Amino acid sequence: MRELGYTVTKEYDNATVQSFLRRHCGVSARLLTRLKRVENGITANGVHVRSIDRVMAGQRIVLRLPQDKPNLDGIELPLAVVYEDDDVLALDKPAGIAVHPSAEHDEPTLADAVVSYFKRQGACLSFRPIYRLDRNTSGLLLAAKNAHAAHLLNGKTQKEYLAVVLGRLEGEGVIEQPIRVKDGFGITREVGEGGKYCLTRWKSVASDDTLSLIRVLIETGRTHQIRVHMAWLGHPLAGDTMYGNDLYYMQRHALHCFRLGFIHPIGRSAVNLSIPVASDMCALMTERGWDFP
Repeated sequence: MRELGYTVTKEYDNATVQSFLRRHCGVSARLLTRLKRVENGITANGVHVRSIDRVMAGQRIVLRLPQDKPNLDGIELPLAVVYEDDDVLALDKPAGIAVHPSAEHDEPTLADAVVSYFKRQGACLSFRPIYRLDRNTSGLLLAAKNAHAAHLLNGKTQKEYLAVVLGRLEGEGVIEQPIRVKDGFGITREVGEGGKYCLTRWKSVASDDTLSLIRVLIETGRTHQIRVHMAWLGHPLAGDTMYGNDLYYMQRHALHCFRLGFIHPIGRSAVNLSIPVASDMCALMTERGWDFP
């Protein structure tokens, strides 16, 4: 069982346990409720306390996080771990595998692989991805090992992608267009009125008359955002048959998350990760003489 410890600062002297945990420690209301049902879920200097009790400066408050109950049995699959500690797990996700199970596809997923990985370590943990990557998008994916870490990381990661798009695209730009579900389609998106706000920043790295290599930062994380925005710009991703019509250059859409940054939910330190470009995209870049550090 994961235990987290916090020292009460002077500004929270005589505050309630609930106020200290919610405001200083970032504990969600939902987790606070669950902690009440855990034996010694919240202690102050080793003594059980309630959320309405008062804390004193210098006290050590310890949380005993509830035990997970994974809803998957897990399937042993290759897993490329990039970074791991007691609270987070960062993976290099390959193209061709879905992050979560779905009714439409009866096949192993990244969730199955991660739950199995945790079991081999002797841990009973659920899979909590902080964000999702499309089935055919490769690269860095961050998951939390407990509900507290997941709550603190939600919406607070910085991801940078590398993409190969059709046509010559030079310079840099910002796409600020709303994205909505396309009428009559369950998953396909499009730019249009009534959609959710989206902002994508792109910068060209290399280009020729047929393809361009770009770096992409997204300030919102909508479904298919990069694919939809680049198609709207007139430069769909190579290999993207949903928003383009290419299968000549790539057999999957050419999108790879190569850089990830976040503030650690417990240690509060900055974590910056980067990985090499996926092999299929790397081969396409090498063929064109494009280098990427």
